[in-house]
Formats: sequence, structure tokens, C-alpha cells
Amino acid sequence: MFSDSTQPSISVVVPALNEGVLLARTVENLRATLPANGDIVVVDDGSTDGSADALREDHVLRIIRCTRLGAATARNVGARQATGEIVVFADAHIEAPPLWWQPLADALRDASVGAAAPVVSVMGSELSKGYGMRWKGPDLGIEWLPLESSGPHSIGLAPGCLLAMRREVFNATGGFDDGMILWGMEDSELSLRLWLLGYELKLVPSVEIAHAFREKHPYSIPWACVIHNMLRVAFCHFKTERIRQVVQALKGYRDFSDALALLATSDVQARRQFLNLHRRRDDDWFFQRFPMNL
Repeated sequence: MFSDSTQPSISVVVPALNEGVLLARTVENLRATLPANGDIVVVDDGSTDGSADALREDHVLRIIRCTRLGAATARNVGARQATGEIVVFADAHIEAPPLWWQPLADALRDASVGAAAPVVSVMGSELSKGYGMRWKGPDLGIEWLPLESSGPHSIGLAPGCLLAMRREVFNATGGFDDGMILWGMEDSELSLRLWLLGYELKLVPSVEIAHAFREKHPYSIPWACVIHNMLRVAFCHFKTERIRQVVQALKGYRDFSDALALLATSDVQARRQFLNLHRRRDDDWFFQRFPMNL
């Protein structure tokens, strides 16, 4: 835990896959806004567009080259190579203001806070803003929240487009779930798990980052993987009745059977048993604190 009188070192982990010019723009923005002791780790997860080739490694920037690890594992790989006392996970298509890191670091000085997140606006349309997220219903669809308070406050789910954690919390919790396939739900799963392990998630309204929301990803994501990740959240963390509700809500999708087969061959049962041994709260507690239609 860093002291109140010191400025913690900060590492930003940026997973990237076929981000085009947005990757270099994001890296330059982070260079310009990080403190002097900050550094950036780009995890190029198998890009074929040459976007990472435009970057040059130096004392601030390191590049790790991998092949389709997926969003969760790529973030974990980058974090384990980073050196900062605070690890910030950032998408490769964001823009952050000067001193964005300071209020987030201040929020993390509270040992009970597991992660802190900013307000997220739509790049090019900054009037559209989200103040944290929630699940809308048993299909685990995401809904952005309106402003609740002008000061830091608790949120149920934090967006992964920029999320700050103390390194000690990352190490203690294992970071993102490596069992998540490619893309989808990794930020929501981590948010829920932090709450169940006894931490809090804070939204810091004084920090706002712009995020490029795209109609289509610049890479393929089989829908069976996304459904698998939804099911994994439920089977790892929910009680039997909530699992049934999630299955009922998702089983109409064409790729549901493929997703269920992926889950059946995974470590989900061992993962559930491990989490049950370590959590301090259960999903009833979570949904009472953050009511949703589950």
C-alpha cells in the first residue's frame, strides 16, 4: 500500500488488436498525461494491420507481442510485466485529460477500494456519458448508469476501457479471469468478483475519458465465445436459481449449444469451488446492494 505522502508509480496496460491509427494516438495521449514515473505496456495481441509497428519502445513504452490471447489474458500478461504500484488497464482507443490518474490514485489510497474508474464519454460526442454500469436482466446485457453523485461513489460494475487497481489487489485477486475467451464480460466479471471478495468499486466523476465506441470490431469474435463468457460469470458466481435464469435467457441464441460445450470442457467447476472458499459476500448480497432484474 502506498503512503498518503508519496506519488505512486503508475503503469498503463494497453491490449491492442488491429487498432489502426487509434493505437498510436492513445499511446501518445498517455505519454503526454502520465506522471514522470509512469510507463506504458502495449500488449499487441496478434495484430495484422501493422498498428503496433508504428510504436517505438523506450524507457516509457514496452511492447509485448502475443497471438490472440483475448482481452482478459492479454491484460494479465501486460500487468505481470508492468512495474507500477498502480496498474491501469486502458483500451487502445481512448483519450484521457491531463492529470486523469491523480483522482483515481487518491481513491485507491483507501485499502477497501479494489478498483477505481472514470466517467466514460463517447469520443466525438462527449455529451453522451456513462457513470458506471449495471446488468439489465438475466441475459447479462449491460446498461450505462446516469450520474448519481458529484463525488466518488460505489458502482456495481466498472467499465474496462479504463480501470485502475493497486498492484497488491491485482496480485491478491489474480486480475482478470483467464478463463474468459477472446472478448466479452471480462470487466463485469472482475467487478463482481472484487465485490464478492470484500472490496469496493469506486466511480470518480471528476475524471472523464473519451472512448471510441465502434459499430464493428476490427477482428472476429465468435458469438459462442461471448455467450460462453456470460455463462461462465453465472456458473462461477451465481446461486442455482440465478444460473437457471441466465441459462433460460440465453438458450435461444443459435450458438448457445456451442457455448455450453465450451463451458463444459473448461475449469468452471474448480473455479467456482475456489471462489466459494475465498469470497466474503455472495450474489444475494450483490444484487441487494445493486438491484437489477435478476
